[in-house]
Amino acid sequence: MMPILRTYQSEEDYWRIRQFLREVSMLNDRRDFSWPLLRWDYWVWHVNMNIFHFDLCEAIHLWEADGQIAAMLNPDGRGEAFFQIHPGLRDEIPLSEMLDVAEQKLPEQKNDGGKELIVWVNAADAAMKTLLIERGYARSKYSAEHMRYRLLAAPIPDSVPPSGYAVRALGDQDELPARSWLSWRAFHPDEPDEKYQGWEWYKNVQCVPIYRRDLDIVSVAPDGELAAFCTVWFDDVTRTAVFEPVGTHPNHQKRGLGKAVMSEGLRRAQRLGATLATVSSYGQAAHALYESMGFTEFDLLEPWIREWPP
Repeated sequence: MMPILRTYQSEEDYWRIRQFLREVSMLNDRRDFSWPLLRWDYWVWHVNMNIFHFDLCEAIHLWEADGQIAAMLNPDGRGEAFFQIHPGLRDEIPLSEMLDVAEQKLPEQKNDGGKELIVWVNAADAAMKTLLIERGYARSKYSAEHMRYRLLAAPIPDSVPPSGYAVRALGDQDELPARSWLSWRAFHPDEPDEKYQGWEWYKNVQCVPIYRRDLDIVSVAPDGELAAFCTVWFDDVTRTAVFEPVGTHPNHQKRGLGKAVMSEGLRRAQRLGATLATVSSYGQAAHALYESMGFTEFDLLEPWIREWPP
């Protein structure tokens, strides 16, 4: 039976998609050829609720066969498309139809009246890249996502913070403003302070079903300021620990704090039963940090772009 297209309909689909992505992950030997569970959860609760505000019933498209999800098309940011495909049903998935829907529903409208779409595709997916080339896409100038992984049976680097710094789990709600401010400074080091929009967005992060505060790791400076962080998401079904995000305040960089919080996160995940850890990187500094923590193996997710004139 050929998969049938429909749109996202209700919260029940949210939970069915979670089950679908877990199954796909295991069938792919836990390689991120499709989004892992955490990326979907994190997108729904943080990226979309706090930033983009897509209507899920318009943005998420599902292909079903015999009542089971066979594939999903979804955005991340505006003008982006990701294809999640069940590996056992790949030969039955109409890739051309999925791309048609992406081009109709997900392009970004530009100020000049034109539009563009970036499709993210695994670098090893020759069939998808052939289709994109046939449809006028070219490799974007943007960096590929390095989807890194390491086994937790391998030794964990014993990275400790410098003297005066401590590593611990995030505190209760009273510490959320400091944690939010730390994220802002880590990821927006050159932005003026007046652009900061507050801390309540972090409540949505903590609503992710697999969020655990004991895996929300921070480093604390001698003066009590939060200096670095990594949030670890443990899925006990796939026994995978995802690191997202990881960052250090500009005033505390070059002191090994990123390694210290990641080392603690790896140890905590291992004690819970995780056997695989993953993290994504784009730039050279992140590549170097994660490689030093044992994330030397990776798959590449490439951005391909097509532009339509006004």
